[in-house]
Amino acid sequence: MLRFMGEQFASASFGVWFGQAFGWIVGIVFMFLLLSAANTAIVAMIGLLYMTARDGEMPPQFKRLNRHGVPRYPLLIAVGLPIVVLLAATNFEKLAGLYAIGVVGAITVNLGSCTFNRTIGFTWYDRVLFGLTFTILFLVEITLAHTKPDALFFVVCVLGVGLALRAYTLKRQGITTLVVTRQVAEMVSPTLGATMRPRLEEGQRIMVAARGITPVLSYALDEAQLRKASLYVVYVKELAVYYGAGPVQATRAKWQGDPEANAILSLMLKLGSERDVPVMPVYAVSEDPAATILDLAATIGVDYLMLGTSHRRTLANLLRGNVVTNIADQLPDTIRLVIYG
Repeated sequence: MLRFMGEQFASASFGVWFGQAFGWIVGIVFMFLLLSAANTAIVAMIGLLYMTARDGEMPPQFKRLNRHGVPRYPLLIAVGLPIVVLLAATNFEKLAGLYAIGVVGAITVNLGSCTFNRTIGFTWYDRVLFGLTFTILFLVEITLAHTKPDALFFVVCVLGVGLALRAYTLKRQGITTLVVTRQVAEMVSPTLGATMRPRLEEGQRIMVAARGITPVLSYALDEAQLRKASLYVVYVKELAVYYGAGPVQATRAKWQGDPEANAILSLMLKLGSERDVPVMPVYAVSEDPAATILDLAATIGVDYLMLGTSHRRTLANLLRGNVVTNIADQLPDTIRLVIYG
């Protein structure tokens, strides 16, 4: 059509011989444009098949390169499939139908992905525009599928072959689809690998809070010795008397004057010296032990907070209840909580 138009307008303006020559020029230029478009489509098809093969969605043979660094089998498919389509198309109208349903379908899928993918940083009015265009093109695609059965058959064959190759590849790789509940799927997150990495780093800080000589103290010493970390032993003396002037300041109290705290902290200093573990005693008097422990942990910047219980039932119930619950609810995510007992 472009060649005919160029020939007619040039003949009317400059003569018949110029019109014929100009028609050939237009045809040759348009031929190169079509070759460029075909080359773009071939390169895109090769890249698509190669990327899906690398992702394990297509057979691994698609990753084999020729001596020029081009994937061998994707190149054959990208060149051979259009040739087969051209040979199978009996007339121009059917070929135009294949082109229309393919282009409209590709644009529709792209716009739909941009509309419904929440991870892409589009504004709300961008999504509204994408959604409206997607709806219109989706209706056009349905219309093409209804009015052009040959084009619909072509699309179904392409999708069927592609999905069959994908299913065969996944089966050969031993990959299967498992349906689980939402709770189980949330536990298996992509960050699970990073969560399970070892955290045995030198220079960490461990804080242990216990009432009485409990097994958590020995466990904290073992962890500090294993991790080559500093151990902060916290003893919070709970004061059940309200002072109108405000809470009692922890700096005014000395742990040497508290018999129970003196026994615990002195023992931990001795055991830490024997194991070559730096032990720092921390003593506080507070009306709210949970808030005091949280404040000390955040102020010191510990990596692990360990809580234990004494063998006395009342204190065990206290630590298992209010104190542990309050600490767990308000502890920053950067500090790991260990309850030992």
